Amino acid sequence: MNGALRIGLTGGLASGKSTVSQWLREAGFQVVDADKLVAELYQPGGKGVAVVRGLFGSEALNAEGGVDHAAVAAKVFKDPQARQALERAIHPLVRERFGEIAGQARDVVVLEATLLVEAGYAPEFDFIVTVECDGPTRLGRAVSRGMEESAARARLLAQGDGKERRDAAHRIIDNCGSVAHMRHQVDELIVELRRLAAE
Repeated sequence: MNGALRIGLTGGLASGKSTVSQWLREAGFQVVDADKLVAELYQPGGKGVAVVRGLFGSEALNAEGGVDHAAVAAKVFKDPQARQALERAIHPLVRERFGEIAGQARDVVVLEATLLVEAGYAPEFDFIVTVECDGPTRLGRAVSRGMEESAARARLLAQGDGKERRDAAHRIIDNCGSVAHMRHQVDELIVELRRLAAE
């Protein structure tokens, strides 16, 4: 195979994808968090700053000239059209940055992104993994971690029912059971990814 095997890791709020990404890191794979790429783009001088200013005005920026995350979050979670406009503008920048990273990677590189499939990234990956559990369980997990229930419900609603990502996935990790049950599935996944990377 030419270049690194590109893996897309996705799943909704409180699905367990961060745990899976940590296990993939521990297995020696390079894992890139899309949220961290966005944070880089939102730093002063980052490409995302101009995008946010264009959409929401200078009141969406902080005193240092970067993006004010809280101000943007307040806008987009109340206004679906604003959220969609921001996603349309930011996703290409995230894809561009990940492409740069993947171009330098060896063996396996993983992008962890909640809206990976919905944002149209899927065709750029060799293998898609989604971590899944039912909505009520995920809501309970999010609230137990300190998220306001209303905010968690809004986030779950914004992310949709997950059918699109499940349909696109090559592997679905079930995280409605025990940690050991999920770990077993991820161990099998690691073996499969190593085999694919060696082909």
